[in-house]
Amino acid sequence: MQLASLRQPHRKLQAYNAWQRTAFLCHSHLDKELAEGLQVWLAEQGVDLYIDWKDNTMPETPNRETAARIKRRIQSSHLFLFLATANSKASRWCPWELGYADGEINWSQIVIVPTADSSGTHGNEYLQLYRRLDSNSLGQLFIFDPGSVQGTAVRTARFA
Repeated sequence: MQLASLRQPHRKLQAYNAWQRTAFLCHSHLDKELAEGLQVWLAEQGVDLYIDWKDNTMPETPNRETAARIKRRIQSSHLFLFLATANSKASRWCPWELGYADGEINWSQIVIVPTADSSGTHGNEYLQLYRRLDSNSLGQLFIFDPGSVQGTAVRTARFA
């Protein structure tokens, strides 16, 4: 994902439409480079990824309005992605967002993006509860149901 942040998405410029596949990204702001890489990678697969700190309509200081906007974004997105890192697990907002999503949207819309670093693999504790996003050796993204080794390509997946 870090290398993907250096690329620009390969998609035609077009106006937003109701058929655009969208995803909300739950992540730590300390993982900016990973978030941007994932945004580019998903754009290449035809998915528009919402990142809150790129939204200039968000309040500068988190408050009740921030929470209300995040709730609306989660509800209006086709997918809720949880970028599982040491930072997101330590975040105060990420567990709240994941809990909100779990209570408000269908479980099949919640997808974990596991990561690994020198301290280990992150996200394993969620993989039996939710679907996961992973890639193959060609850089194609797939969504896997809990416990499954066969996934559906993001490019062709139907979102709720």
